[in-house]
Amino acid sequence: HRACAGFPRTLGQAEALDRICELDLVISLNIPFETLKDRLSARWVHPASGRVYNMDFNPPHVQGVDDLTGEPLVQREDDKPEAVAARLRKYKDAAKPVIELYKSRGILHSFSGTETNKIWPYVYTLLSSKIPPILSDEEK
Repeated sequence: HRACAGFPRTLGQAEALDRICELDLVISLNIPFETLKDRLSARWVHPASGRVYNMDFNPPHVQGVDDLTGEPLVQREDDKPEAVAARLRKYKDAAKPVIELYKSRGILHSFSGTETNKIWPYVYTLLSSKIPPILSDEEK
């Protein structure tokens, strides 16, 4: 069993993946557009180090500056709200046929929500039912 996060994103990628492995489970996380836009737009970076901050989940100690150097943080062009909205629309259009493909194969499992800690128990239950537990040497 292997997991691919955020992949495949296009039908071409799905077809290429088919040539190297057979999927038996695909998970789709349905998160509202506004939630995704807000989360991605809250991302700021320290260019020199690549450190990433999220103003909602892990903000810097002082707003707008890197914790270690005190240098200014920047928002990447593609993380600005207008760019995020365009990226999400493009992704949705490209991903729709991929979702339909896996739905037609009966291997797509969709989960909806806005908070990881509320979605994860359902995903975990599904995965636990599909993947046998790994036993330690003592348990074998």
